[in-house]
Amino acid sequence: QVLLVESGGGLVQAGDSLRLSCVASGRTFSQFVMAWFRQAPGKEREFVARISATSGRTYSADSMKGRFTISTDNAKNTVYLQMNSLKPEDTAVYYCAAGWYYSTERYRYNYWGQGTQVTVSS
Repeated sequence: QVLLVESGGGLVQAGDSLRLSCVASGRTFSQFVMAWFRQAPGKEREFVARISATSGRTYSADSMKGRFTISTDNAKNTVYLQMNSLKPEDTAVYYCAAGWYYSTERYRYNYWGQGTQVTVSS
């Protein structure tokens, strides 16, 4: 079993930055692919970014490229999402996920955090 706990969300203004953190416990962190997804009210959960904790290889959704950066600190079993130039449309609950496949699909991720709310005001 893997426990994922996100933190770092909050209320910010458009143009601001936030860094989300997700601490993993329960299994060897470095074996996982870690990802961030988000879900806005009334919308489906969508892929944001993923990283291989083994290789450091990353991939971000096109709409987030250049603004969002995913990274890990394997010594701390932590994955981060640095979000810059935030927009009101980035408002959502952000979820951390862990799995074994380098994928953008939700069903490929076996473990999920409880989510952290990010609200961007205009």
